[in-house]
Amino acid sequence: MKFFIICYSFILLKISYLLFSEKPLEESILDGKEVYNDFCIQCHLGDGKGVKGIYPPLANSDYLIDINKTIHSIKYGLKGPIIVNGEKYNSIMLNQGLDDEEISDVVNYILNSWGNSSDEIITEEIVASIKK
Repeated sequence: MKFFIICYSFILLKISYLLFSEKPLEESILDGKEVYNDFCIQCHLGDGKGVKGIYPPLANSDYLIDINKTIHSIKYGLKGPIIVNGEKYNSIMLNQGLDDEEISDVVNYILNSWGNSSDEIITEEIVASIKK
């Protein structure tokens, strides 16, 4: 009976860990690449360089320094003038209807692609905390 209780407790702990643990960064980046290819690549292109004067670059982008602004732009869309790497852009990026997990994944992908690098892992909770 003691053995059964110990095994049962271990299984419950393992299931709880799997359900409530954060997604590893590598997995988030892979998932984010899929989201990027489905929703972002049309404007920002496969190399993340965008189209000069029309769609801002994500590759080596100074705009990404402010993570909250980056998340807000993806979560709620972006309208009006912005400056990226010294270049003015004044386009509209519509809200793509992504959920918090998809946004966290695509931000992790962007922050770790095309010369960008980040030690911070963007989680669903961080995305959920960004309000309009």
